[in-house]
Amino acid sequence: MKNLALLLPLALLAACGEEPAAQVAPEQVATPEPIETLPAPDQALVTEMYAEACPEEEAVNTAVCKRAGLGSPDVICEFGLGDDEYLRNEATLTAGEGEWTFADPENVCVG
Repeated sequence: MKNLALLLPLALLAACGEEPAAQVAPEQVATPEPIETLPAPDQALVTEMYAEACPEEEAVNTAVCKRAGLGSPDVICEFGLGDDEYLRNEATLTAGEGEWTFADPENVCVG
């Protein structure tokens, strides 16, 4: 009888674990709209833009671009002209309508 009294609570506990789990309604997650962004400016883009803006100047042979600051829409590009391998010149690009443009086009040309 004592054994039966010990087994009864264990049997009841085992029976409790057999209940089906409550179904949780799936949460609706809002999908963010895709944001169209411009590709990062590179040496090829700076070379092309500088050649269009300053046709009389030497061609860009090296360029490095980086964001002007955290969250800034502008990009600062340093570049070298002709045989100069050093980044002696600088231009700021800003995101226009679907393309990069010079922020200060009047003062881009070196010469």
